[in-house]
Amino acid sequence: MVGLIELRLNVVQAMSLKDKRRVIKGFKDRVRHRHNVSIAEVGAQDSHRLAVLAVAMVGNDRQYLEGALRQIEKAAAMHRDMILIDSTIEWI
Repeated sequence: MVGLIELRLNVVQAMSLKDKRRVIKGFKDRVRHRHNVSIAEVGAQDSHRLAVLAVAMVGNDRQYLEGALRQIEKAAAMHRDMILIDSTIEWI
């Protein structure tokens, strides 16, 4: 089973693409390290404040996957440099 969460984020303090990418890269690195997931910026690459990230996780226990994806969602919501606008989870 594959769980996929898409996060729409507002990088509040970003004044340029470089600022946004610095914040997003730090978040992606922490999430990748803590949760052993695949994570990529999949949308709004040209916007200096909006970021769309997709996080994929593979496993055989849906409850475990959902819990881990919700932890990632919570980490995004609590990040001091970003505001979580929206998130959606899909199952494949």
